[in-house]
Amino acid sequence: MALPELETTQYEVKDGIATITLNRPEKLNAYNAKMREELLALFDETDADDNVRVVVITGAGRAFCAGADLSSGGDTFDRKAQSGNLSRESLRVGDVYRDGGGTNTLRIYQSLKPVIGAINGPAVGIGATMQLPMDFRMAATTARFGFVFVRRGITPEAASSWFLPRLVGMQTAVEWTMTGRIFGADEALKHGLVRSVHEPEELLPAAYELAREIADNTAPVSVALARQMMWRMSAAPHPMDAHRIDSRSIQARGESADAHEGVTSFLEKRPAEFPNKVSTDMPEFFPWWEEPVFE
Repeated sequence: MALPELETTQYEVKDGIATITLNRPEKLNAYNAKMREELLALFDETDADDNVRVVVITGAGRAFCAGADLSSGGDTFDRKAQSGNLSRESLRVGDVYRDGGGTNTLRIYQSLKPVIGAINGPAVGIGATMQLPMDFRMAATTARFGFVFVRRGITPEAASSWFLPRLVGMQTAVEWTMTGRIFGADEALKHGLVRSVHEPEELLPAAYELAREIADNTAPVSVALARQMMWRMSAAPHPMDAHRIDSRSIQARGESADAHEGVTSFLEKRPAEFPNKVSTDMPEFFPWWEEPVFE
């Protein structure tokens, strides 16, 4: 399926790495309905394209994403006041309007490719919460973060009440969301929100270096499985749940051409050339879960 014309994002694939750039620099990349729709389409594209091994997300200009576009004024978060909006109506389930940011974070959570956030500047509101299901977050020294929802009279969104405590612990998550204060890259690093902090000109090269480590040395199907195993087992009630999936995955992968190539290339001291593809060679037991529906 062809991508729609992109108005709020840019997309490029080079040497196995897809770069998604939030591209409303005149609005500090403020999030709107069009950006939501484009991000959904882009993650469908990266999953379907076997040439994409890793996804990097960053922002154009001096911001990553300054949060929701507030141009609607006081009605910005009033779903009923915007009931005539076709994009908004597409999120309606019965009497409830789904949170748009949550549709994006859930889609990133489902990604079959690793996702690296290169946070180049201010990241506030949805600009902060959309990062949470990314596998790695790397920040420029100029980055600023804020879970500012209570200061706007609303509550945390984008499934952040599930993601954030898992990343930084309950006490930090509660402090950040109850105060809504802005904090810098060093505090984000201290509490594990970001993996590393870089000078602005070094941020994207560092993100691409990490992406290359994955793209050049790993089996795509194994990476897709490992990503979903880590995220989904993080909420499993017992390690037996992980053991069941581990056992099926090791059995399926052990019989694969990838496993033969991985061992042979190691013994022959040469780079591996893994033949299996995410689009055609995921094991029969995948997915092992039923995706819950919104109700």
